[in-house]
Amino acid sequence: MTESSFSLDVAAIRDRARQKMDDGPVTRAYGRSAEEVIGVLNDVLATEIVCWMRYSQHAISATGIDRAQVASEFSEHADEERDHAMRAAERISQLGGDPDFDPRTLAERSHTTYATFDDDDLKGMLRENLVAERIVIESYQEIIRWLGDGDVTTRRLMEHILAEEEEHADDILDLLGG
Repeated sequence: MTESSFSLDVAAIRDRARQKMDDGPVTRAYGRSAEEVIGVLNDVLATEIVCWMRYSQHAISATGIDRAQVASEFSEHADEERDHAMRAAERISQLGGDPDFDPRTLAERSHTTYATFDDDDLKGMLRENLVAERIVIESYQEIIRWLGDGDVTTRRLMEHILAEEEEHADDILDLLGG
Protein backbone atom coordinates (compact mmCIF):
# COMPACT_ATOMS: atom_id res chain seq x y z
CA MET A 1 0.00 0.00 0.00
CA THR A 2 1.43 3.39 -0.97
CA GLU A 3 0.82 6.53 0.94
CA SER A 4 -0.49 9.38 -1.18
CA SER A 5 1.03 12.76 -0.67
CA PHE A 6 -0.65 16.11 -0.76
CA SER A 7 0.26 18.47 -3.57
CA LEU A 8 -1.12 21.65 -5.04
CA ASP A 9 -0.54 23.36 -8.33
CA VAL A 10 -0.19 26.76 -6.72
CA ALA A 11 0.68 28.46 -10.01
CA ALA A 12 -2.60 27.26 -11.54
CA ILE A 13 -4.54 28.35 -8.44
CA ARG A 14 -2.94 31.81 -8.65
CA ASP A 15 -3.84 32.10 -12.34
CA ARG A 16 -7.48 31.10 -11.71
CA ALA A 17 -7.69 33.52 -8.78
CA ARG A 18 -6.63 36.40 -11.01
CA GLN A 19 -8.90 35.36 -13.90
CA LYS A 20 -12.02 34.93 -11.76
CA MET A 21 -11.69 37.80 -9.28
CA ASP A 22 -15.29 38.91 -9.90
CA ASP A 23 -16.51 35.55 -8.51
CA GLY A 24 -15.39 36.57 -5.02
CA PRO A 25 -15.30 33.56 -2.68
CA VAL A 26 -16.95 31.18 -5.16
CA THR A 27 -14.10 29.14 -6.60
CA ARG A 28 -13.90 26.21 -9.00
CA ALA A 29 -14.03 23.87 -5.98
CA TYR A 30 -17.40 25.25 -4.86
CA GLY A 31 -19.64 22.20 -4.99
CA ARG A 32 -23.14 23.69 -5.10
CA SER A 33 -25.06 26.03 -7.34
CA ALA A 34 -24.58 29.46 -5.78
CA GLU A 35 -28.02 30.45 -7.07
CA GLU A 36 -29.66 27.50 -5.29
CA VAL A 37 -27.80 28.21 -2.05
CA ILE A 38 -28.80 31.89 -2.28
CA GLY A 39 -32.44 30.83 -2.73
CA VAL A 40 -32.28 28.54 0.32
CA LEU A 41 -30.56 31.24 2.37
CA ASN A 42 -33.20 33.80 1.38
CA ASP A 43 -35.81 31.41 2.83
CA VAL A 44 -33.66 31.10 5.97
CA LEU A 45 -33.47 34.91 6.08
CA ALA A 46 -37.28 35.16 5.87
CA THR A 47 -37.68 32.49 8.55
CA GLU A 48 -35.30 34.25 10.92
CA ILE A 49 -36.99 37.63 10.38
CA VAL A 50 -40.43 36.14 11.09
CA CYS A 51 -39.04 34.46 14.23
CA TRP A 52 -37.43 37.75 15.32
CA MET A 53 -40.75 39.58 14.85
CA ARG A 54 -42.74 36.90 16.70
CA TYR A 55 -40.35 36.80 19.65
CA SER A 56 -40.24 40.61 19.76
CA GLN A 57 -44.03 40.87 19.75
CA HIS A 58 -44.35 38.23 22.44
CA ALA A 59 -41.68 39.90 24.61
CA ILE A 60 -43.53 43.20 24.45
CA SER A 61 -47.07 41.89 24.82
CA ALA A 62 -46.54 39.24 27.52
CA THR A 63 -48.33 39.87 30.81
CA GLY A 64 -48.96 37.93 33.99
CA ILE A 65 -47.05 36.67 36.97
CA ASP A 66 -44.28 34.99 34.93
CA ARG A 67 -44.00 37.88 32.47
CA ALA A 68 -40.52 39.11 33.48
CA GLN A 69 -38.79 35.76 33.06
CA VAL A 70 -40.62 34.79 29.87
CA ALA A 71 -40.31 38.25 28.26
CA SER A 72 -36.59 38.29 29.05
CA GLU A 73 -36.16 34.91 27.33
CA PHE A 74 -38.22 36.08 24.33
CA SER A 75 -36.09 39.25 24.05
CA GLU A 76 -32.86 37.25 24.16
CA HIS A 77 -34.15 34.86 21.49
CA ALA A 78 -35.33 37.80 19.35
CA ASP A 79 -31.83 39.30 19.41
CA GLU A 80 -30.32 35.97 18.38
CA GLU A 81 -32.87 35.49 15.56
CA ARG A 82 -32.04 38.96 14.23
CA ASP A 83 -28.33 38.04 14.34
CA HIS A 84 -29.09 34.81 12.43
CA ALA A 85 -30.95 36.81 9.78
CA MET A 86 -28.08 39.24 9.35
CA ARG A 87 -25.53 36.43 9.11
CA ALA A 88 -27.62 34.68 6.45
CA ALA A 89 -27.95 38.00 4.57
CA GLU A 90 -24.19 38.54 4.72
CA ARG A 91 -23.57 35.04 3.31
CA ILE A 92 -26.06 35.68 0.51
CA SER A 93 -24.13 38.82 -0.37
CA GLN A 94 -20.79 36.95 -0.24
CA LEU A 95 -22.16 34.45 -2.74
CA GLY A 96 -23.09 37.28 -5.11
CA GLY A 97 -26.80 37.39 -4.31
CA ASP A 98 -29.18 39.98 -2.98
CA PRO A 99 -30.68 39.38 0.47
CA ASP A 100 -34.48 39.50 0.12
CA PHE A 101 -35.89 41.62 2.95
CA ASP A 102 -39.16 42.29 1.08
CA PRO A 103 -41.84 42.49 3.79
CA ARG A 104 -44.55 41.54 1.27
CA THR A 105 -43.10 38.04 0.83
CA LEU A 106 -41.50 37.28 4.20
CA ALA A 107 -44.39 35.22 5.57
CA GLU A 108 -44.70 33.27 2.30
CA ARG A 109 -41.00 32.34 2.30
CA SER A 110 -40.68 31.63 6.01
CA HIS A 111 -40.65 28.04 7.23
CA THR A 112 -42.49 29.15 10.38
CA THR A 113 -45.67 31.14 10.88
CA TYR A 114 -46.33 34.37 12.73
CA ALA A 115 -48.95 33.73 15.39
CA THR A 116 -50.29 36.22 17.90
CA PHE A 117 -51.87 35.44 21.25
CA ASP A 118 -53.79 37.14 24.01
CA ASP A 119 -51.31 39.05 26.14
CA ASP A 120 -51.93 36.78 29.14
CA ASP A 121 -51.49 33.49 27.25
CA LEU A 122 -47.82 32.95 28.09
CA LYS A 123 -48.12 29.17 27.73
CA GLY A 124 -49.63 29.61 24.26
CA MET A 125 -46.76 31.91 23.27
CA LEU A 126 -44.23 29.46 24.64
CA ARG A 127 -45.83 26.53 22.85
CA GLU A 128 -46.02 28.41 19.54
CA ASN A 129 -42.37 29.41 19.81
CA LEU A 130 -41.38 25.84 20.67
CA VAL A 131 -43.24 24.57 17.59
CA ALA A 132 -41.46 27.22 15.49
CA GLU A 133 -38.08 26.19 16.90
CA ARG A 134 -38.79 22.54 16.15
CA ILE A 135 -39.73 23.44 12.55
CA VAL A 136 -36.53 25.45 12.18
CA ILE A 137 -34.41 22.69 13.71
CA GLU A 138 -35.72 20.07 11.30
CA SER A 139 -35.53 22.42 8.30
CA TYR A 140 -31.98 23.47 9.07
CA GLN A 141 -30.87 19.88 9.63
CA GLU A 142 -32.10 19.11 6.11
CA ILE A 143 -30.32 22.17 4.69
CA ILE A 144 -27.08 21.12 6.40
CA ARG A 145 -27.35 17.60 4.96
CA TRP A 146 -28.08 19.04 1.51
CA LEU A 147 -25.08 21.40 1.67
CA GLY A 148 -22.74 18.60 2.72
CA ASP A 149 -19.22 19.36 1.57
CA GLY A 150 -20.46 21.40 -1.39
CA ASP A 151 -20.44 24.66 0.59
CA VAL A 152 -18.60 24.17 3.85
CA THR A 153 -18.81 27.82 4.89
CA THR A 154 -22.60 27.98 4.56
CA ARG A 155 -22.89 24.58 6.21
CA ARG A 156 -20.85 25.78 9.21
CA LEU A 157 -22.99 28.94 9.42
CA MET A 158 -26.13 26.81 9.41
CA GLU A 159 -24.65 24.43 12.00
CA HIS A 160 -23.96 27.36 14.32
CA ILE A 161 -27.47 28.74 13.85
CA LEU A 162 -28.92 25.24 14.38
CA ALA A 163 -27.07 24.89 17.69
CA GLU A 164 -28.58 28.16 18.90
CA GLU A 165 -32.06 27.13 17.73
CA GLU A 166 -31.70 23.90 19.70
CA GLU A 167 -30.77 25.98 22.76
CA HIS A 168 -33.90 28.08 22.21
CA ALA A 169 -36.07 24.96 22.13
CA ASP A 170 -34.45 23.70 25.31
CA ASP A 171 -34.94 27.07 27.05
CA ILE A 172 -38.61 27.14 26.10
CA LEU A 173 -39.15 23.56 27.19
CA ASP A 174 -37.65 24.49 30.59
CA LEU A 175 -40.05 27.45 30.88
CA LEU A 176 -42.96 25.18 30.05
CA GLY A 177 -41.85 22.86 32.85
CA GLY A 178 -41.15 19.99 30.46
